[in-house]
Amino acid sequence: MQFELTNDFRERMEQALAEGDKDFIRGCLEGVKPADISALLQEFDTPQSKYVLDLLPDEVRAEIINDLDQDQRVKFLKNYEVSELSVIVNHLDSDDAVDLLNELPLQQREEVIARLDNEEKEANILDLLRYDDDVAGGLMAKELIKANLNWTVVQCIEEIRRQAENVQKVYSVYVIDDHGKLLGRVSLKKIILSNDQTKIADIFEEDVVAVETFMSEEEVVQIMRKYDLEAIPVVNVQGKLLGRITIDDVVDVMTELAEEERNLMAGITEDVEEDDSVWMITRARLPWLVVGVLGGFISAKFIGVFEQELLRVTAIAFFIPLIQATGGNVGIQSSSIVVQSLANPSAFTDSMVKRLLKVFLVALLNGLVLAVMVYGFNLLTGAEFNLSIVVSLALFGVVVIASFLGTITPLILDRFGFNPALASGPFITTTNDLLGLGIYFYTVHLLL
Repeated sequence: MQFELTNDFRERMEQALAEGDKDFIRGCLEGVKPADISALLQEFDTPQSKYVLDLLPDEVRAEIINDLDQDQRVKFLKNYEVSELSVIVNHLDSDDAVDLLNELPLQQREEVIARLDNEEKEANILDLLRYDDDVAGGLMAKELIKANLNWTVVQCIEEIRRQAENVQKVYSVYVIDDHGKLLGRVSLKKIILSNDQTKIADIFEEDVVAVETFMSEEEVVQIMRKYDLEAIPVVNVQGKLLGRITIDDVVDVMTELAEEERNLMAGITEDVEEDDSVWMITRARLPWLVVGVLGGFISAKFIGVFEQELLRVTAIAFFIPLIQATGGNVGIQSSSIVVQSLANPSAFTDSMVKRLLKVFLVALLNGLVLAVMVYGFNLLTGAEFNLSIVVSLALFGVVVIASFLGTITPLILDRFGFNPALASGPFITTTNDLLGLGIYFYTVHLLL
């Protein structure tokens, strides 16, 4: 049955913590998934959470700490001694262990590594520490099952049994030569159905998809998503098998990338959580708010340039919000579609000229429909004929230009190495506000 965190349960747990009722705490958490226990511990302060974790088995405690949010885990680990941290690291996969160690001060990190009693794990961790977090080498785990090309099926099965404790999830067995070079993979199904003395060379598949250690995490995500892989091997430039990346690590990366793009689209410059300090949240939100205020100030000054037109035909002021809102919406729509397409490079099979032509035709159609709608509405509400024509023409121009700007801006940002998601937030909105006002008042100036 799925665990459910209720107010009654939380209150009973608080009472047990206050009374030091170890039996109740162990009993109620027995069989509860580590992810659910992590959610429960977020309701308590750090000393209480540590008290609960110290009552649980080492492997469960390690998994719970690994499930914690990074910011929360950094604060949490400050309450642990080096000896306790080494026990936790011993029960983590090498990639998760490295993530945890990278959150510790350098001296403490080295002391934890020195206390590890598993020489193979220590060697794996030291090997992974040299890679950056955002490349394939930093994502991979060293724990995997590999078989020599010349082995028999029974030798391969013995290797699987030997590594069963270290490798939690076995998706397939990777095949290597005598020099450790990756040659292919063999599925567990083929291993089980083959005769004991069958050579691995006779049953393995050569068309294995692999990534190199220096490839970015975005490229890894794209490859695993494209080929629908649950795990992917990692090799060096010589093709030697070094580790593997599993789907759970890729899902974490996808979540982080989605959060980063969502923050940028919303005008938040840093990764912040609701429970972060007031200063951190303010610092993350303020920069683009300042840009918006400056844009609004420039818009106000820009409107002042056309003060005479506003005095002569005051009705033109009524349509300023319409022009700005439409331009901003069109720009965000266009840029969002391009940002989504950039996440899937195969979408850009057409030439740039053909793609921009398609965007232009869509903008023409949208602009025409909206302009006719506004023109008809103005006539029905008794607006002057000339003013109705001007507003419709200006709106048509704003839609076309905003659509073009929303398409080309993320492409330019991506070309120069900036995150194109920047184009879908306040940047496009502020730019299109100014652009829309310029087109509107210039049209008014020419025709009225």
